[in-house]
Amino acid sequence: MSATIIDGKAFAARLRARIATGVAEFHAEAGRAPGLAVVLVGEDPASAVYVRSKGKATRDAGMQSIEHRLPADVPAETLLALVADLNADPGVDGILVQLPLPKHIDAQTVISAIDPDKDVDGFHPINAGRLATGLPGFVPCTPLGCLMLLKSIHPKLSGLEAVVIGRSNIVGKPMAQLLLAESCTVTIVHSRTHDAKAHVRAADIVVAAVGIPQMVTGDWIKPGATVIDVGINRTEAGLVGDVDFASASQVAGAITPVPGGVGPMTIAVLLRNTLVSAARREAVAIDIDAVDSAGDAAGDSGAC
Repeated sequence: MSATIIDGKAFAARLRARIATGVAEFHAEAGRAPGLAVVLVGEDPASAVYVRSKGKATRDAGMQSIEHRLPADVPAETLLALVADLNADPGVDGILVQLPLPKHIDAQTVISAIDPDKDVDGFHPINAGRLATGLPGFVPCTPLGCLMLLKSIHPKLSGLEAVVIGRSNIVGKPMAQLLLAESCTVTIVHSRTHDAKAHVRAADIVVAAVGIPQMVTGDWIKPGATVIDVGINRTEAGLVGDVDFASASQVAGAITPVPGGVGPMTIAVLLRNTLVSAARREAVAIDIDAVDSAGDAAGDSGAC
């Protein structure tokens, strides 16, 4: 068999178009555009590329893009003071501090300083707690994007066996929480798991987010399973995922490619979260279910 390719690039483009419509509606009622502030510390080349991409996507959606660039040796106190100013700025609906930060700055301290209701990255401990307890809050963008892609294949996830490979706070743990909220039976596979292959082989859904190039091969995959590959690994052969696409795509029922799968969804969901934040803060009614789904996926994740 040959798997259905889940086109994250096309899905993200449709999502961004719906977000732009929602932004126009918000602007008409609130009299301003949603504002997303991005803070870049230092000159890490990959981070600089991400910030430029986010800025362009923000402007393309009709939002206000606010960028702050600080030198790599900036004192932590200066960065925290900027975060406090952004928290207090009524024109800022979302705050994103680009990671990684220089070694002399504790990332968790900075993340915890962001107003949880402007934490559109979904990394604040309060938002992590909201997700774990089923309360409305912001979910990290990549896991929420993965869920949207999964729902485009499985409108009803209830009862399915899901394996998440990786236990990071950014992807693995929130992904597992989202799948639990959909009534999946969820297993997290990590570096201490005995016989990871056996766990993955039993899964209807596999989300690979471990950062090891092509670790998951076709013989790990249950025939017909849906595979979401979060990994982006730079190798001599180019960008590859955590899944060996060539072999896995011959067994899976549906699979995301790398590139062109999960990656484009992350920025699209960041814009979605910013629109949600703006609508909440200004008490403007935006049909977020329509923004999230509109024929692509079934219903809202409960994350707004």
